[in-house]
Amino acid sequence: MGRRIAVVLFNLGGPDKPASVQPFLQNLFRDPAIIRAPLPLRWFLARLISRTRASAVIKNYAMMDAGGGSPLLRETEVQAKALEAELAKRLPDDEVKCFIAMRYWHPFTEEAAAEVKRWRADGVVLLPLYPQFSTTTTGSSLEAWKKAFNGAAKTVCCFPFEENFVSAHVDRILEAHKRAGAPEQVTLLLSAHGLPEQVVRDGDPYQWQCETLAEMIAGRVPAHWEVIPCYQSRVGPLKWIGPATEAEVERAANAKKHILIAPIAFVSEHIETLVELGEEYRLIAEADGAASYTRVEALGTHPGFIHTLAQETLAALDMNEKIRSCAGGRLCPSGWTGCPHVVTHQKAGERVKELAG
Repeated sequence: MGRRIAVVLFNLGGPDKPASVQPFLQNLFRDPAIIRAPLPLRWFLARLISRTRASAVIKNYAMMDAGGGSPLLRETEVQAKALEAELAKRLPDDEVKCFIAMRYWHPFTEEAAAEVKRWRADGVVLLPLYPQFSTTTTGSSLEAWKKAFNGAAKTVCCFPFEENFVSAHVDRILEAHKRAGAPEQVTLLLSAHGLPEQVVRDGDPYQWQCETLAEMIAGRVPAHWEVIPCYQSRVGPLKWIGPATEAEVERAANAKKHILIAPIAFVSEHIETLVELGEEYRLIAEADGAASYTRVEALGTHPGFIHTLAQETLAALDMNEKIRSCAGGRLCPSGWTGCPHVVTHQKAGERVKELAG
């Protein structure tokens, strides 16, 4: 009799209707991984920001969905089914089921943990749909899982440089270029969600992983293209990492370039891709005279991306360690102290140094 394997897919989550927007935002900004302030101040700021931003965010969700909700859960459910089908081919003797654990809206991490317990899985793999590791995303989800589930699990921390993942991005970009009429004077903007600079100074490896991925993509698209990694979705008064996506759109538009803009940290379509990249920055590009503006689709169920998720799941099941990256062990250089392998491999200092290079 085969094993029962639970694959837990971590993602951000999104409100399912307009009335859910403010509580969703409050959950988001109440997370200590997002706002690093003492509890009373953090709760006050979460309430203030959620109330201030709710009306504008509700309008943005209405642009995507007649029901005024986020498409992220539907997108994730489709990815989960595709991954189950792929793993069924690879593990014909086992029963594999994907569980969705959203961080800030239903189905919450706690709900997913309860489902896994009821299903009585023989093995659990924690698989983030955040390709790059950040303490604010995967790190926060792992902390929530530890509080909700006391059983053993194997963890995939990140997979930003996995070959099929990189190739899937290049496929999407070249498809969009063809759709735009294959123009010559191209600026390719590789946009990721931003972070406050302080988070990166504290050792978070997210920016390094995003920009290294951007270098890998740049090496696989036409050499004469201008390729720029950039960051979107800035919130609040803190200084954020740059360059800002909006500023790069303005610069390329003023240079009369054909703009291709691709999400490299979002694997599903949602408000940041459909509205921010698809609508808001398009208006800026058109107003500033861009030759054209084309949004590259998120990876969704691209076969290369699903292959990446399946490969990482299988590798996690086979490993003796509790955590892996797409490099097997530690992926990030030693200076990035926010890497989860720093904690996991405290007693294996020499191995950490070897993997860090």
